[in-house]
Amino acid sequence: MSDLLGIGLSGLTAYRSALAAVGENVANAETPGYARRTVRMSAINSGGGSDVQYREDMNFSGVNAIAVVRAYDIFRAAEARHAAAGAGRGAVREQWLTGIETALDDGPTGIGSRLTAFFTAGDILAAAPNDTLNRTRFLMALDDVAGSFRTTGAALARISTAIGESAGLETTQLNQSLNALADVNRSLLTAPNGGTTRAALEDQRDSLIDSIAASIDVTVSYDSHGAASLRMADAPGATILAPGNIGQIATTQAPDGRLTVQLTNTSGTIAIAPATGKLAGYVDVANVTADRRAALDTLAADFATQINTWSAAGRDQAGNAGPTLLNASGGAATMTAPVVDPALVPAASIIGKANGNLLTLDALRGTNGAERRWTNMVSGHGLVLNAAKAEAAATLAWKENSYAALDETTGIDLDREAADLLRFQQAYSAAARIVQVGREIFEDILNVI
Repeated sequence: MSDLLGIGLSGLTAYRSALAAVGENVANAETPGYARRTVRMSAINSGGGSDVQYREDMNFSGVNAIAVVRAYDIFRAAEARHAAAGAGRGAVREQWLTGIETALDDGPTGIGSRLTAFFTAGDILAAAPNDTLNRTRFLMALDDVAGSFRTTGAALARISTAIGESAGLETTQLNQSLNALADVNRSLLTAPNGGTTRAALEDQRDSLIDSIAASIDVTVSYDSHGAASLRMADAPGATILAPGNIGQIATTQAPDGRLTVQLTNTSGTIAIAPATGKLAGYVDVANVTADRRAALDTLAADFATQINTWSAAGRDQAGNAGPTLLNASGGAATMTAPVVDPALVPAASIIGKANGNLLTLDALRGTNGAERRWTNMVSGHGLVLNAAKAEAAATLAWKENSYAALDETTGIDLDREAADLLRFQQAYSAAARIVQVGREIFEDILNVI
């Protein structure tokens, strides 16, 4: 009789745990990072006798809920993390390269259009070299060119600063995640196996690892307690997190805007070069921005030199050598056109021809001219941006497919949970019925006595 009641009680206890797991799954069906829970059960077998006819596995004494099991696939998880790192790099590159393209304005107020307008103003002035209004328009067109260079240079400088600040915020969040993961690792050391507390800690652990992997690609290993150790995927010797060794990531921005990344752990500080992840994207776009700024400064300096050389070869209305028309000594962001007096325009040639110097202005528009070089810069960046967009789309699809594959293991299927709920309710009811039958039999025996 006591065996019958014990069997029923064990069933009630075990299936109550199973129903609780189903309820938790349903409640967290849309919770990011939550992995499906199941309850592992085992039959309780009483000890057998010496009779050769006795078989212990037939002496059923109930059921035990051994452990809460968390659905997980370590290989699919690793693939998803690598995909997240690739998508992180792709998204950062697409975002900031698009910003650079916007800064390299090729519209009506951009450098290219302003350069064309300046040379057009020179052609118009050549037809009437002594026209004061046309001389003024010529100087205004040159001032517009200088203004476009300043605007573009300043925009690229702002992008460079913003990239550095964003990379700094990224490393701050990364270090916070590393510290939080170290805390979870310590909690896992004391969390009992097979409980809901451990399952929740493992969910938190894996969510933190996913967050870290999006910033910097890592390889993960686990000890017997489930604590995670992280190393750089493309530099296995660089330990980011291990027991007693919590690494910290930092970025340093050079004066020209280029970024370097450092890892500090118990072994000291080393320079690292992440290949994927958001940090790798920031390093890449910082370098691209620095290249674009350098190219723009070079273009500004060369164009200023060309114009000033052309000006010195001509004569103004007073017969003096042409003045310095452009100043780009501080780079594109500081370019100015200091001359505002239309009488100082060096329209005439050295031999006194009124438009002689203006007629040579078009010679500056050749293959190595500022217009062609600007067009090449813009179109070259456009090709880089198109490649970045293709990379971002491909890596995003890889990430989505990888996490979808992982979700097949860890995700919640409400239809399956509904079926389990019905099954465990029936089992719970059956266990309750066993207890009820045992009680009725016990009462009947007492009534007989």
